[in-house]
Amino acid sequence: RSSLQGIRPNANERGCAAGITVDCAAGAGEVRGVSRPPNILWIVTTQWRAQACGYAGDPNARTPQLDALAAGSINHAQAVTPHPFGPFARAAMLTGVASPENGVGDYYDPLPAGTRTIAHLLHERGYTTAFFGKWHLGPRSRTAPLVGDVHAMTIVPPEYRGGFEFWEGFESGFVLNDPWLHGTRLPAPVQFPGYQSNVLGERAAQWTERAGPWFCVVSLEVPHPPYDAPSAGIFRRDPASLTLAPNVPAAAAAKARGELAGYHAHIEATDRAIGRLVGAVDLARTVVMFTSVHGDMHGAHGLFRKGWPHEESVRVPLLVRAPGGEAGRDTAAVSLIDLPAMTLAWAEGSPAGPARTVARISMPSVVAFPQQCDRVWRGVRSPTRKLVLNADGSPWLYFDLETDPWEMENLADSARHAAEITAWRGLI
Repeated sequence: RSSLQGIRPNANERGCAAGITVDCAAGAGEVRGVSRPPNILWIVTTQWRAQACGYAGDPNARTPQLDALAAGSINHAQAVTPHPFGPFARAAMLTGVASPENGVGDYYDPLPAGTRTIAHLLHERGYTTAFFGKWHLGPRSRTAPLVGDVHAMTIVPPEYRGGFEFWEGFESGFVLNDPWLHGTRLPAPVQFPGYQSNVLGERAAQWTERAGPWFCVVSLEVPHPPYDAPSAGIFRRDPASLTLAPNVPAAAAAKARGELAGYHAHIEATDRAIGRLVGAVDLARTVVMFTSVHGDMHGAHGLFRKGWPHEESVRVPLLVRAPGGEAGRDTAAVSLIDLPAMTLAWAEGSPAGPARTVARISMPSVVAFPQQCDRVWRGVRSPTRKLVLNADGSPWLYFDLETDPWEMENLADSARHAAEITAWRGLI
């Protein structure tokens, strides 16, 4: 229930623009050469792990549009989600406040009505604000099927829409084709023919044809399951042709290949939709940010889905292309919880805050769905180390990411690393 404003920073936090006290991230980006506040476009996907991009070196990924965007962007190569599950991450990303402190402590908790978000702060600075697509933060049924029209047609009341002036989307439902939309100009759900990423991208592009400054969020469900859903004419890949990471055990390989065949078809289709959306805005006046709320294990360590503290689940892509900005690779410990502060810096033309060395990660509650993580945990990650504690404070995982990027050796019980673990525990 915390406000973005008026919170005093503690010893481990630094205040950013407008009193936001999330840790500031290097590379947040001062917008140079723009005489008025820039337009700002957030493109947010679901379950697109950081590794699954051509520019990140994934041999399976066909992402020419994102690769081109990355070539002109700051690539935050160590970016993480604060919580590797949708509602928790979305609430933190919009408010700059971690879950459960932001009011979302359970999968079905709505973001409390009236919660201040980045939309409020930008509106107060003269921006017109809009949201398109998946919300996943409104009141919804705990008994309805997760996949299907019930959640897709659930009305999100205006007071639960995060302060956006224009809102057009759906609660959830994972309907990747022919999506149902409702909102500011659609009082009842209307079904639109086509691939969800294409429909939302086209409608958002039309909305951006206006005088700025504007702030627009385009929130896509892809590449979340169902992986066998049609993907805009892109055929599923041949599972045998896909390259698996070394941390996928043989027992999980067949399932991983089968899922990745559809996963990468949706990535390829949505890459094209993103390319069209980016091509429709004035890049000389617009900051473009691309990310995902969490990743997917896809068989790494024999695990699937998200909620897990492993790299495949917590690391997310994060590209920022700013007018007149620099391109390059940034390795600071950036989190999605930093996005409100970063976005205010872009809007105000102020420089980025100093780089920080760690990002906090956690799962505030167990989401009791098949294949998801089985425990509450909290941890801290840097580009070189990761410590994860169980709910009782005992070490669960400790990895040296410099020498063991695939997290093959858990050092949590290593006597040789006990002092190091104790020091890292103090950062959580």
